[in-house]
Amino acid sequence: MEAAVSTAKPGFFERLHAWRVEHVSERMFMLVLALLVGFFAAVAAFTLHWIINQIVMLLTSGFETSRANWLYLVYPVIGIYLTSLFVRYIVKDDISHGITRILYAISMNKSRLKSHNCWSSVIASAITIGFGGSVGAEAPIVLTGSAIGSNLGKAFHMDRKMLMTLVGCGAAGAIAGIFKAPIAGLVFTVEVLLIDMTMSAMLPILVSCVTATCFTYIFSGDAALFTFHLDSEWSVQRIPACLLLGVSCGLVSLYFIRMMSACEGVFARYKNHPHIKLAIGGSVLSLLIFCFPALYGEGYSSINLLLNGRTEADWNQILNNSMFAGEGSILLIYITLVILMKVIATSATNGGGGCGGTFAPSLFVGCFTGFLFSRLWNIYQLGVYIPEKNFALMGMAGVMSGVMHAPLTGMFLIAELTGGYDLLLPLMMVSVCSYLTIIIFEPHSIYGARLAKEGRLLTHHTDHAVLTLMNLDSVIERDFDYVSPDMELGQIVQKVSRSHTSVLPVLDAGGMLLGEVEIMKIRNVMFRIELYHHFTASQLMIEPKATLYDSIPMAEVMRTFDRTHADWLPVLDTENHLKGYISRQRLYTLYRKMVHDLSED
Repeated sequence: MEAAVSTAKPGFFERLHAWRVEHVSERMFMLVLALLVGFFAAVAAFTLHWIINQIVMLLTSGFETSRANWLYLVYPVIGIYLTSLFVRYIVKDDISHGITRILYAISMNKSRLKSHNCWSSVIASAITIGFGGSVGAEAPIVLTGSAIGSNLGKAFHMDRKMLMTLVGCGAAGAIAGIFKAPIAGLVFTVEVLLIDMTMSAMLPILVSCVTATCFTYIFSGDAALFTFHLDSEWSVQRIPACLLLGVSCGLVSLYFIRMMSACEGVFARYKNHPHIKLAIGGSVLSLLIFCFPALYGEGYSSINLLLNGRTEADWNQILNNSMFAGEGSILLIYITLVILMKVIATSATNGGGGCGGTFAPSLFVGCFTGFLFSRLWNIYQLGVYIPEKNFALMGMAGVMSGVMHAPLTGMFLIAELTGGYDLLLPLMMVSVCSYLTIIIFEPHSIYGARLAKEGRLLTHHTDHAVLTLMNLDSVIERDFDYVSPDMELGQIVQKVSRSHTSVLPVLDAGGMLLGEVEIMKIRNVMFRIELYHHFTASQLMIEPKATLYDSIPMAEVMRTFDRTHADWLPVLDTENHLKGYISRQRLYTLYRKMVHDLSED
C-alpha cells in the first residue's frame, strides 16, 4: 500500500515567506519587519496607558485632596489579586521581570519569546498599575514590543542574528513610543539589552524607533509625558552641585538595587504559597499608599508637580490626599520617606503577584532625590543657588543611569522627554557621576544582576558573549565506552579498540564515576598479553584532572580546560552520575566558529 501523501496547503506565513525569499532581499525585508514592529509597539504603549488612565480616573476621580482616603487600603490589594488570577488561570506562565526575561531570551533562548508575551503583560500591568500598584508600565511594554519582534521573526524563519535584531527593534520601539524619544530607544538597546550596533542592526532599530515615535504622536498628539520649562540658564558655578548630585544619585541607586534584591529574597521564600505572598505584598503596599499617596501607580503626576512647581504652595501639593495634607513644614521629611518607601512599594507590588517594572520607579525616585538635594542645598546655602526643578530633572537622569547602568539612556531620555537639551551638559555630568559611583558596588544593572550570577548574561565583550551563547549540553559527548572497577586488562584493551576517546571512565553499578583509565598511561602494559589477567580497572584507574557539573557556566568550563590542559573532562549531574565527556578540541572548534559568526558583520 502506497504511503499517504499530505495534501495540506501551506499556511499564510509559509506562502508569504516563500514569496519573500524569491522577490525581496533579506536586508529590505528586515526594514519592513522593523517598521511593523515599531508600529505595533506604539499601539501597545498607547493602549496600555489609555487603559491605566481610564482605571485611575474611574477609581480616584472623586477623592478629597485635603484628607486621607481609606480606599487606598483596598484598591492595591484588589489590583494585585486580579492580576495574580489573570496570570495563574489565563496566562499560566511567569511574566514578571520583563526586561530580565528579554535578556534571558537573548542570552539563552536564541532570542525567542513566547507568543503570549505579545499581549499578556499589557493586560496584567494595566490592572496592577490602574489599581495603584507602585510599578512602571515601561518594562511590560518593552517585553511586549520585543515579543512582537521575536514572534514576527519566528513566523518568517529568521535566523538567530535577525531575531536578536528584531527583539532589539521591539524594545527600542517601545521606549521610543512611550516617551516619544527615538534616540533614547536606540541607546537603550545598546546599554541595557547589550545588543551590538553593527550596521546590519542599527538601521532596522532606527526605523523601529522613528516609526513608533511618529505613530505615538498620531495617537496622542504633541503633549509630552512630562512638562518642563527651564528656570534659569545653567552656569559653571553649579558644577560642584551637579557632581555631588551625581554621587548622591549613585548612592540612592545602590539603595534601590540592594533593597529591591532584599525584598525579592523575602518573597522568594513563599514561592509556592501565592496567598501568603498576596497577603504580605498587598498589606505592605496598601499601608504605604495610604500613608504616602504619591506612591500610587506610576507617580508621574507627582513628578510633574516637582518639575513645574515654583513656590512652597506648589510643592506642598505632593502632600495632597494624605493624612499630612496642608502640613508644609514636614515636606522634606515626607519626600525623604517617599524615596525610601518607593522601592519597598515596588517590590511589594511585584512580590505580591502584580506585574510591572522598575523603569518608572527609578524616574520617580530620581526626581524626588534631585528635588530633595536642591532644597537642602538652598536651605543651608551650601553654594550658589540651584533651581529645584532643574535638579529634579537631573536627578531623574542620575538615578535611572545608576539603577540601569545606562548613563547615555538616562541622559538622552530626559533630554528628549522634556525638551531639556539646554541642560545636556549637566545631565551628562550627573549621569556619568552616578554610574561611576554605582559600579564601585554593583557591576551589573538591576536587570542583568540575576542572569550575571548564573553566567547567563550576554555582554558586548565578544569572549563573554560567545561563552554565554554556547550551550554546555550541546558539546557533551554521550557516546562513550565505560568499564567496571573489576574488569580485567584484556577486556579493557577490547574496549580501547572501540573507543574514540583517550580515556575510559570507571563506573560503579549505579553510574557513579570512580576514576578514569587513561589510554596513554597504560600503553606499557596494554600489549603484554601475559598481564591481561593480572590487572583490573581499579588498579589502573587514576583521578580525573577535574570534574565538571552540568550546571556550571561555559566560562568556568573554559577556565578548567586552560588550567588542567586536559583533552577530555567528565561531566556529572547533581547526583554525581556521569552524563558524558567534553572534548577540548571540539569545544575550541565550536568556540572559534561562534567567534567568527558573531564578528562577521
